Amino acid sequence: MSTNNHSHNQAHSPDHSEEQKLDATDIMADSLIMRITPKAWHPYLLLLRIDRPAGSWLLLLPCWWGVAMASMGVPDWKLLLVFFIGALTMRGAGCVFNDIVDRKVDAKVARTALRPIPSGQVSVTKAFIFFNIVCLVGLLALLQLNKFSIWVGVAALIPLAVYPFMKRFVHFPQLFMGFAFNWGAMLGWAAVRGELSLAPGLLYLAGIFWSLGYDTIYGHQDKKDDILIGVKSLAIKLGKNNRPWIGLFYFITIFLIIAAGYVADSGWIFYLSMTLPTAHLIWQIKTIDFDNPKDCLSKFKSNRDFGLLVFAAFVLGNTI
Repeated sequence: MSTNNHSHNQAHSPDHSEEQKLDATDIMADSLIMRITPKAWHPYLLLLRIDRPAGSWLLLLPCWWGVAMASMGVPDWKLLLVFFIGALTMRGAGCVFNDIVDRKVDAKVARTALRPIPSGQVSVTKAFIFFNIVCLVGLLALLQLNKFSIWVGVAALIPLAVYPFMKRFVHFPQLFMGFAFNWGAMLGWAAVRGELSLAPGLLYLAGIFWSLGYDTIYGHQDKKDDILIGVKSLAIKLGKNNRPWIGLFYFITIFLIIAAGYVADSGWIFYLSMTLPTAHLIWQIKTIDFDNPKDCLSKFKSNRDFGLLVFAAFVLGNTI
């Protein structure tokens, strides 16, 4: 979610009824994971966004891209599993940290007002303790990688820590989210090769532009509330130019992914396979309704499919 740039008077804050909050909330209370787990766990599972795995996929997929691009043949499934666990926990830790930082603003936005911290289900102290436990699990996953990769992973903490605060000062917080969310492109390559080079650097840049696109789409869900409480976001800043700008971000994404594959010597099938993810992004741009929050959320979530198609292209490019 986009967050505020400074404190605001209550008069400028939207006043939502409980019915409005329930209608707007993005919490998936009826998801499978919520139905099969004890009720006492629910506030903490919601802090991790376990009910909404899209963000975990968006953190995981650049890692898998890096692994697949670096692998000579089919990627090691154990390595893919380590990244799966790491992405799940670190995305969860990021969400907890974000919710602690944004708790006052989240209380003013209908979509986020029922989250565990602003709604009072979890205290800030308990959330901070939980955050440290989740980080420990993520650290254990990171320690399964080679020594060079561990240091690359530790360096990722810098953009992860900076991102929530940048949203208060700039109109392009998606850029800082991109720095954090796509670090795995380099980490995945390093986990296989034990070094970094131009190819993972290009893949990292591709992921940043991808994030600029999909998170701008995501920001359209909150633009009415964000304008009222003074939140900065690209969705608001770009105004009527959202479609061409997101199209540009996505065009650069595809160009850089193909460039990364070229530098990494991916096979001919990689280039052919990239037609599918390219078509997917074109579909997003052509069909999105920026004034329909549900459609914006649906298009945002569909980026998991784009990421899986790119992963498949890299796997095919190194195996056929």
